[in-house]
Amino acid sequence: MVPFFLIAQMDSIKFTIKPEGSTYSVDRGKTIASVLHELNLYPDAIAVKINSHSADLCTPLEQDVEVSLINASTAEGKEILRHSTSHVMAQAVLELYPGIKIAIGPSVENGFYYDFDYDHSFSPDDLETIENKMKEIVARDLPFKRIEVSREKAIQLFTDKMEPYKVALLNEITDATVSLYRQGEFIDLCRGPHVPSTGKIKAFKLTSIAGAYWRGDERNKMLQRIYGTAFPDESELQEYLKFIEEAKLRDHRKLGKELDLFSIYDEAGSGLIVYHPKGALLRRVLEDFEVKEHLKRGYQLVKGPQILRMDLWEKSGHIDNYRQFMYFTEVDGQKYGLKPMNCVAHMLIYKSRLRSYRDLPIRYFELGTVNRHEKSGVLHGLTRVREFTQDDAHILCTPDQLHQEISRVIDFIRDVMSIFQFDYEMELSTRPEKSIGTDGDWDRATTALRCALDNYHLSYDINEGEGAFYGPKIDVKLKDCLGRSWQCATIQCDFALPERFDLSYIGEDGLKHRPVMLHRVILGSMERFIGVLIEHYAGAFPTWLAPVQAIVLPIADRHFAHAEAVHKQLLEHDIRADIDLRNESLRLKIREAQLQKIPYMLVIGDREVENRGVSPRHRSGDDLKFMTVENFIEKIKILCSQELQIKTT
Repeated sequence: MVPFFLIAQMDSIKFTIKPEGSTYSVDRGKTIASVLHELNLYPDAIAVKINSHSADLCTPLEQDVEVSLINASTAEGKEILRHSTSHVMAQAVLELYPGIKIAIGPSVENGFYYDFDYDHSFSPDDLETIENKMKEIVARDLPFKRIEVSREKAIQLFTDKMEPYKVALLNEITDATVSLYRQGEFIDLCRGPHVPSTGKIKAFKLTSIAGAYWRGDERNKMLQRIYGTAFPDESELQEYLKFIEEAKLRDHRKLGKELDLFSIYDEAGSGLIVYHPKGALLRRVLEDFEVKEHLKRGYQLVKGPQILRMDLWEKSGHIDNYRQFMYFTEVDGQKYGLKPMNCVAHMLIYKSRLRSYRDLPIRYFELGTVNRHEKSGVLHGLTRVREFTQDDAHILCTPDQLHQEISRVIDFIRDVMSIFQFDYEMELSTRPEKSIGTDGDWDRATTALRCALDNYHLSYDINEGEGAFYGPKIDVKLKDCLGRSWQCATIQCDFALPERFDLSYIGEDGLKHRPVMLHRVILGSMERFIGVLIEHYAGAFPTWLAPVQAIVLPIADRHFAHAEAVHKQLLEHDIRADIDLRNESLRLKIREAQLQKIPYMLVIGDREVENRGVSPRHRSGDDLKFMTVENFIEKIKILCSQELQIKTT
């Protein structure tokens, strides 16, 4: 017979709260929520982390355990809060519109969404109705209950509910057991965790409606996606909504249309950009800047074809590791692949003749246009497209030169980011599950990148398993004026492709050696970078970058001749200028020029004609004093030179 005191010990376990390490003896089988309530501890906790895995507070305690509590104010807590809110939104929609089919509803950065299959279109008025229903569900304070069932039982459940999208998801799952979450009459397939009850959701807002193909595939049915956001309290929500309004004003798709920069035409195809004259000129200014900066740093300009034979893509590893993003064609019975990257042609150039260690490093630079088969669901204006141009370079060097070349690229990135006045963060991305190359090569490449960052004393995050299939990489995420992150510059260290293409150089010892290759971009995709610039500057580009730097505005017909002479003089001195000869009022012309974000308006009236000069007006509304055309040209050139100076080192 087991003594009573041993039974008591067997029925209690140790419950330790990290990081402070407080330990309590609690009854086995109790939930974490009930234990915290009895101990009067951490009333704001919404979930828990056990052995690095997030879990619900309703998790029962069966053995000694160490836990970290998650509050809604943390990044992980907000993600859980938003995911829970998406379930509440789905419940509200089903209660309001019976017969709707639900798809998926994850949390995303700063918010959440849920996709619905609905025969009618949601309207902005519907969002208000759904929000009100959500408030009712929150007020019911329904507990989120986790239920684990067999996959077969879950399939039967959602088949009976006539939820085909949930059944499709379950058919992709191989696990024998799946988890469901129920609040009230609503049940959803979900890994969790969730907040303890709907009453924990304090502040939320539905923000927009969009179309989304099921699984992001345009061959599938178009669903309706409702976006929303949620925060721990109302003040944070209101602050974020102000941010959203500012972001809408800066949306590059909206400004691109208003400023007549670019279009995306349905008849041309999704994810394909058509640049209008001002947009093409903006891009050319950026490209000219890029070429000049690369030539200053010892890069050589090269150009590869848009299509290459299939066997080259097989040799490079793209067919095995990147095929889903590629386009293919056939010419004279021979299969070709449209290039998704520029590296293969650059390696052919390197291999075109024998190389010596004295030739290295070799830095090939190409403004190379590539095509990638992105799913339609992820396409977004300029920032995610199917055809784009990269400021792509490949540096081939000896292993001894590797550290210095990585450092030079970092210097290049820092110089360029200072010109555009971007703050940025660094990430080191390591070997993905699907990759080529040996463990030793990956270790050497990762160490080289890490050492370069450490030598600069740069802080960086480790992004496990997110490297390119051929090598680890440093990703640079710039911060725009609203604090949003954008992936642009990258440095990728590659031992594998030189091996696959049998690249070599003759060393000091007279023997063949294998070079190392760095893949790198500075701005990244020109399309994405232009989109980021439009939003960063709200379309009001610095003068050196503005597609139209000045516009000549004659007041009346008698001023046209002098205005045209001024316009011609500006163009002859490489000032990007326009002229407005319409029979409209000066006030209207100035207003429209301001809306077009043109840096300078040159007013031409009687005084300007008589004295052969101009009266500049800045887009901010500041009037500058009368000056000669020559003085204005000098002013613009000095200003552009100052704007292009590196601000920091």
